[in-house]
Amino acid sequence: MAAIGFTAAAPMVGLSSVAYAAEAVRAEIGKPLQEAQKLAAAGKNKEALAKLRETDSVGGKTANESYIIERTRASAAAAAGDNDAAAKAFEAVINSGKLSAAEQPKFTQALAGIYYRAKDYPKAITWIQRALKDNPNDGQMHELLIQTYYISGKYAEAAKELQGTKGASEQSLQMLANIQLKQNDKAGYVQTLEKLAGSYPKTSYWADLLNRVSGKPGFSSALSLDVLRLRLVNGLLTKPAEYMEMSQLALQVQNPAEAMKIIDQGYKKGALGTGADAARHQRLKDLAVKTQTEFDAKQAALEAEAVKNKDADALANMGFALVSAGKNDKGLGLLDQAVKLGTGKNPEAIKLHQGIAQAQAGKKAAALTTLKSVKGTDGAADLARYWTLNINRPM
Repeated sequence: MAAIGFTAAAPMVGLSSVAYAAEAVRAEIGKPLQEAQKLAAAGKNKEALAKLRETDSVGGKTANESYIIERTRASAAAAAGDNDAAAKAFEAVINSGKLSAAEQPKFTQALAGIYYRAKDYPKAITWIQRALKDNPNDGQMHELLIQTYYISGKYAEAAKELQGTKGASEQSLQMLANIQLKQNDKAGYVQTLEKLAGSYPKTSYWADLLNRVSGKPGFSSALSLDVLRLRLVNGLLTKPAEYMEMSQLALQVQNPAEAMKIIDQGYKKGALGTGADAARHQRLKDLAVKTQTEFDAKQAALEAEAVKNKDADALANMGFALVSAGKNDKGLGLLDQAVKLGTGKNPEAIKLHQGIAQAQAGKKAAALTTLKSVKGTDGAADLARYWTLNINRPM
């Protein structure tokens, strides 16, 4: 992860001879101080620092004299890029007790930035935390704290801060995911990846997420079509073999309408209908059309048989197929019957399919409720969460 590039400017001195006239400043300090301020105002900051060093040998300085000197030095050193001198001067100014309530946080933030740029991360952390104590809602300081933890190898501290951040930016979530990989926290990594995929739906996040769910121990191969459904809606199907496999799986579960949609999309994308396998692609398309015709002719009879036998799997497959064909009310009714029977080989998968079908039918609220109810460790619950992310994704 790249540094966030904190560039807090050092607060300007804003002092002139008038500024310290109210309280006596001895000539041996006042003269070089005035000259240093003029040099700094002209952009000659290194020369200003050299002139200020003439005041260092003057003994018995008052608190006011020390404050004015260090404040001038802080600004000149910061502008000159002399981090070491700037840090010391800023600390002296902050600890003087002479800063106003409005100026105090500006100087604290600037000092944190100076230590960060100087790569003195322990001190940067100390001053960032002090700035956050004064203003807990300072987002820039909070981000700088996380970045500093990360750069200095304090991964646990960085992760803790990131996990407590609401509405984390994409960069912050990427950093957290990176930390979790370094710590071999696979579960935490997947949770963060889900947040990235949900809030910032890039194909790279979805590809990683779906590859991981398929490779998860205990994943049911019967849910392979559901993974491909998510790959399809997230633009991850590109190869002819992927379109072929998905449409064939759809035909195997008696969903020819879905198969035809997949094949049509493959043709539109140029993945099907070209090359040496073009004839094979056409045969699959013809099979899907033929299967749909047969489905339409036999649907009523097959439905009656499934109801009679209380065959939840048959009812669920048929319901999903009807929704895929645009017959939403009829299809959702059959899926509801299948869920209520609860006799399917995988009742959680049936609920998953009910939720997907409800989403496809435009019933968002019902879909989210159904998907939230999906349980289990075979991948169905994971896929239900991912469909929820898709439904709720930012437009």
